[in-house]
This record gives sequence, C-alpha cells and structure tokens, in this order.
Amino acid sequence: MGARASDGRSTGRPNILIILSDQLRRQALGCYGDTDARTPHVDRLARDGVRFQNACSTYPICVPFRFTFMTGEYAHTRLVPGIEWAMSPAERTLADELNEAGYDTAWVGKWHLDGGHGRMGSAKQCGTTPVRRTHQGRWRHWFGFELRNDPFDTYYFVDDDPTPRPIDGYQTDGLFDIGINYLTQEWEREEAPFCMCISVEPPHDPLVAPRELQQAWEGRQIQLPGNFAAESEEQRQAYILNRQRYYAMVENLDDNVGRMRAFLEDEGLANDTVIVFVSDHGEMGGSHGLRAKQWPYEESVGIALIVCDPRCERRRGTVIEDPTCTEDLFPTILGLGGLTPRNQLPGVDLSPLIRGDMARLEREGVLLQFVAEHRTWASFHEEVWRGMRTRRYKYTAKGDKFGAEPWQFFDLAKDPEELVNLVDEPGCREEIARHHRGLCDRLRETDDPFVLLPAFGCGGVNMWE
Repeated sequence: MGARASDGRSTGRPNILIILSDQLRRQALGCYGDTDARTPHVDRLARDGVRFQNACSTYPICVPFRFTFMTGEYAHTRLVPGIEWAMSPAERTLADELNEAGYDTAWVGKWHLDGGHGRMGSAKQCGTTPVRRTHQGRWRHWFGFELRNDPFDTYYFVDDDPTPRPIDGYQTDGLFDIGINYLTQEWEREEAPFCMCISVEPPHDPLVAPRELQQAWEGRQIQLPGNFAAESEEQRQAYILNRQRYYAMVENLDDNVGRMRAFLEDEGLANDTVIVFVSDHGEMGGSHGLRAKQWPYEESVGIALIVCDPRCERRRGTVIEDPTCTEDLFPTILGLGGLTPRNQLPGVDLSPLIRGDMARLEREGVLLQFVAEHRTWASFHEEVWRGMRTRRYKYTAKGDKFGAEPWQFFDLAKDPEELVNLVDEPGCREEIARHHRGLCDRLRETDDPFVLLPAFGCGGVNMWE
C-alpha cells in the first residue's frame, strides 16, 4: 500500500493510525509500571514497538496540546489560553502535509480547536453544535465534534453535515466503531494509504465507564502512590473512587486498542500500518492532593507515547529515555511516513530514534509551560509557570506578568514522586543554576514572552527589554 506520485508510481508510504486519549497519565498503564492497571493490549503494543519513557505534554491542558499537535508550533506563539480558543483556518496543519503527500486523512472524535462552542455555558449546546468545515483542519473525512465530555451522551458530525448523530452506548466504543467502519466502507485502499486519528475523551472526567467494568473496579483494592494526599477522610475516599473509575475507563480504552489491532490483522493491514498511541496530558488523581492537570508534576505533564512500526522489527520492546515534548509529534508523524514538514518547526522528528538510526537526541531537555488560564476559578489563573525537563531533573519557575522566580527542582532519579523540592538546597545549587540557564536559553530560542528573573548568580530573560 502506498500513496501515488504525480507519475502514478506508488510511494510505498505506510498507513498511520493515531490513537489520542484525553487526560491519560502514563503512570496508569501497565507498561509504564502501574501494577494495578489492566492494559494488556497497550502493553503488547509497547512490546511490539517503541515506548518513550519520559514523554511530556509541553502545555498540559487540552486546547494548547491540540493546537501544537495539529500545527507543530509552540502554543505561546499564538498566545493560546488554557481553553476556549479557536485555531485559525490559516494555520498549516498536519492534515495539509499528509493530504499533499497523497494520504487519505480522517479525523474521528474530539477536536476542541473551534472555541469550545459555549461549553462553559452549556455542555449540551457544545455537544450538538458542529465544527465548521472551514475549521476542521482540512481532514478529508470528518467524523468529529468539538467536545462533549459525557461518554454516554455523545454526538458527532460527518464532513459538512450539521446534523448531530448520536453515538449509541459508550463513546470510546462508538468512536472505534466509526474508525473501523471508515476503513471498511469508505477508505479506498487501492488508491492511497490512510492516516486516521481516533480522538477519544475518556479517561477525561466525568469519570464513568461501562457499568460492569466500573462496578468491578469499584470493588477492587488499589495501591496508592507515595505522593497521594487528601485533606480529609471524605476527600481521600472520593479520590480513591475516582482512581478506580479512571482505571475502568483506561481498561475500556485498552479493550478497544486490542479490538482495532485484531481488525487490522484480520484485514491484512497490520504489516502496513504504523500505530501511534499518545495522550494529550495527564491527570493528578490525588497525587500531591490534587486533581486534573495544569501542574508541572509528572502525573500532569507525563503522557503515554508508544509507536509500533511493523517495519522496525529489530526495535521491538525498545524503551527510549530521552524526554520528548508535544512539538515533536508533528514532525515525527510525518517522519514515520517518510515526509518532512514544509515549514521549519521547533520540534524534533523522533522517527530516526524509533528506527534505531540514532542513539539519542542532541538536546538535553524540553520546555514545559503554562501560558495562560482565563477561567477565574482554575489553577494558575493569576500565576503561570515555565519549566525545563531533562532526563534526570525538572526545574520550574512560577510568577506573574512582572516576573517569575524559581519554584521547584526535583531529582527524578532519586525522587520520581517529586516529594522533595530541592530548589533551596545548597548542595544542588550548581545543577539548579545550569537548569536555570537552560530554561533562559529555551525561552529566548522560542520567543517566549515570559519574564524570568535572575537567580542563582545567573541572569534572567525579559523579551520586553
């Protein structure tokens, strides 16, 4: 299977299937070390492919991740807030690149790049309002919706048809059904390879799973991480129940990953299809006494990233330690198809790492950020942060528009649960100063308007001076 060049010859490009999950922290998967997780199919995907141990969501909340995933650009270059923001149709998207290379592109599921459709005022309105065809990122086939969040009450839209179509049953099951139906009935496999993204909301809250699965998990004892905390016994029990239901949602996703792989094998497509399994950000789940995302802790910024490329048999089961960021996904997906982005982009094509053509990345670490939060009740409405994540350490600075100061420094090798903040530890001063300088360099390289004050005998950075 391959795309057709202008002279009609096959380019030999693989199919690409992207499975994008919302709010899935990497720690909730067996292959990332969770002994409670029941994720045999995702774990098998990791054994058959390459797993990135330290993949990060640069800006850990839905809309900024999706903007970068779709364009390859840093969210701060467009002043993307945490939520309720529409991507301009003028942006060159992942679908543009793939369409021009001869791919048949299909988007299935949550979009969340068309301004939210009043989701803050009415989730019902958001769920039954179509994304305008001009704002669908030019995916050739569209089976999407802006956002819904309720996995038992989801509607989707086809191309430019404004009629909402209900998904019967649970959202994840229904979206995988739609993806399989597209490959069965609409994709013309003799004409072009496909690139399809199935974007599911679970395990995003509300935390609810198919009944039998949820009840089974609510009856199980689960292990709590060392950084789990609660202010009261009532909150503790609520956090535990949330974690149990979250596991149920993850197991349902895993079941669908297995169902899709079985379909690809039955249809003779498995050897021609690269699978990219990724999440947009994590979920705190009671770690550090917190819920949701937005924080620079690993439970929030740490995402799953697994690439199973059947052409790379000798790389089966490889684990890559290099930290990666959201900006890497755009060039990597293109690289898996043998393509190079038309425009110069800040991310790194990870496909040579996946193939084993290089041992490790030249860069030392990746930028983390929380640029803006417009919701007055949400975390980081008044203060925002930036950080640098290297293989072993994580350094963050927090502040407002007048300037940020050092906030956290963790040795992730000795303290993976981030229980001991070393930012004021004299013995770590040299390493912290090095990370402070590195963060300053990264802010300058990316034209980030964040004001980082001098610290540890090092200068700061202020783009406004």
